[in-house]
Amino acid sequence: MKFSTITSYGLRAMINLAKNHNRGSISLSKIAKTENISSGYLEKIFSKLKKAKLIKSAKGPTGGYILSASPSKISISRIIKCLEGEKSLFYCLHNNQKINCSQKCHCGVNKVLTNIEQAIKNSLDKLKLSDLIQKL
Repeated sequence: MKFSTITSYGLRAMINLAKNHNRGSISLSKIAKTENISSGYLEKIFSKLKKAKLIKSAKGPTGGYILSASPSKISISRIIKCLEGEKSLFYCLHNNQKINCSQKCHCGVNKVLTNIEQAIKNSLDKLKLSDLIQKL
């Protein structure tokens, strides 16, 4: 499984916000500097996160960004879906569980791949942002 940089950077930024959850908002420039992410790219990421209502912005001299909920309420799968979109993990599976394969489902692997994909999705649903900051 390979995620794009938007997801790895987005997760880093969300972990940064989670670690500072009780300290108020953090400026985009401070997160960009701390995480070594360009401000422009981080703005695009935060635009998606804000649209998905995972973060909120605060205006004013002490403005910046905060999580829209407690880190224990935000699943990693929700962050990934927001940033990557709803994708199947395997080429031959579509999101609607139809098979896109030259073997036309005769290879027998489709059920195994579907089970693997579901197990990964279930694990990501259970994994919360708070779990990641506890492991740091």
